[in-house]
Amino acid sequence: MISYPISKLPDVGTSIFTVMSALANEHRAINLSQGFPDFNCPEPLVNLVTRYMQEGFNQYAPMAGMPQLRHKISLKTEKLYGYRPDEETEITVTSGATEALNAAITAVVKPGDEVVLLEPCYDSYAPVIRLCGGSPIYVPLVLPDFSVDWDQVKKRISSRTRMIIINTPHNPTGAVMGKQDMDRLANLLSGSDILVLSDEVYEHMVFDGKQHYSVLQHPQLRERSFVVSSFGKTYHTTGWKVGYTIAPPALTKELRRVHQFITFCTPTPFQLAIADFMDEAAHYLELPSFYQAKRDFFVEQLKQTRFEVVPSAGTYFQLAKYSDITVAYDLDFAKQLTIETGVAAIPVSAFYHNKTDNKYLRFCFAKSEETLKAAAEKLAKV
Repeated sequence: MISYPISKLPDVGTSIFTVMSALANEHRAINLSQGFPDFNCPEPLVNLVTRYMQEGFNQYAPMAGMPQLRHKISLKTEKLYGYRPDEETEITVTSGATEALNAAITAVVKPGDEVVLLEPCYDSYAPVIRLCGGSPIYVPLVLPDFSVDWDQVKKRISSRTRMIIINTPHNPTGAVMGKQDMDRLANLLSGSDILVLSDEVYEHMVFDGKQHYSVLQHPQLRERSFVVSSFGKTYHTTGWKVGYTIAPPALTKELRRVHQFITFCTPTPFQLAIADFMDEAAHYLELPSFYQAKRDFFVEQLKQTRFEVVPSAGTYFQLAKYSDITVAYDLDFAKQLTIETGVAAIPVSAFYHNKTDNKYLRFCFAKSEETLKAAAEKLAKV
């Protein structure tokens, strides 16, 4: 008999996104759980990928990313955030934002280190920290607006704290951090060697006239931060898995040491096509209004239901509170909705390490109006 090794993540099962999408497929439910659009990416972008494939750009890209794409990222960053990162030493193209997060954590977190997480939080952070021998230290966001209690963060920082991970706009809650938050964070970390990992993949989805405030705009934070972005979110191409990081040269050097042994590089034709398409700035500049229209439509449709909704400030997710409907545990209610009502959502307890249940479900509104209307009509019967 083979003696198999003990699992390094014995308490980690299949991702809630996979579970709920599979359940939606099984019961032919409208899938508002996993965060992907049900509409296609811009046709010119597809044509560019096809062209580069046909022209023979199908071999390995440079490990750090195609120079053309890193150059365009540098120019875009300066245009949006007033800081131009060095395309050779500060920008790395990755196979999706999840890989970038993994590489950044793995590059700097060692056994015994602590990493502060603000929860609910994206489910990939803690497992990677644990695989590195580190310990996640959880600080809950403050309901009902899911704001950060920086005094509580301060209390959880210790001599072992290596990193704090922030996410703005925030998945799953849609909350958005502002300059005041960044100032508080900078003051908190002043004089320390604590690093920041800033997950900003929804940077172009901030609503109601507000602007995304990036760590890159804050000099004191920029010098200690990895910033992660996602072309999959920006160009409706989640299946292409193209993202990138921006970090100071010393941090980028460490990230690349890891990145080269995870994926080495990201598909060449995708990189070249995105580099060309980035000249069409109107696409990402119009994303806030594009997604706000979807948010507003979905929120209006939900008024016919018994769910309690406060419009999301960012991302393409909308939380809905269901405490007036049932006292059921959110995972059980999410499964019930999928099977009996025909609409799949994500239970927010899945984003807490201790499965805290505040009676919220997360719905993705990156869908056509037809899909959102059909989902709301089903939810109105609950």
